[in-house]
Amino acid sequence: QVQLVQSGGGLVQSGGSLRLSCAASGIIFSIYNMGWYRQAPGKQRDLVAVITGGSGSGGRTNYADSVKGRFTISRDNAKNTVYLQMNSLKPEDTAVYYCDALHPITRTNYWGQGTQVTVSS
Repeated sequence: QVQLVQSGGGLVQSGGSLRLSCAASGIIFSIYNMGWYRQAPGKQRDLVAVITGGSGSGGRTNYADSVKGRFTISRDNAKNTVYLQMNSLKPEDTAVYYCDALHPITRTNYWGQGTQVTVSS
């Protein structure tokens, strides 16, 4: 059974920092591309950051323009965990954040349960 269990999030003032974690089980974590998405009320779910899996060229990252320079995605394959460090948070970062695991070949994906991030002005 595949599980992605998220932790972190909460309420923070503008300019503050939070770290999200997503612990995976039931998959060969190291080969999966891992991503963080967010969904604000009434809006679609958008990609925030992604980090590739696999050996060699694994670990490449990509970010939405809106979070570049403020957010950092990282992974610890020994702990089957992906992180999202969020700094200089803004009210517009308020959303439910989801982690995603995507198999690079079959394109099968799995979602975490979501966690609320609220940034007050």
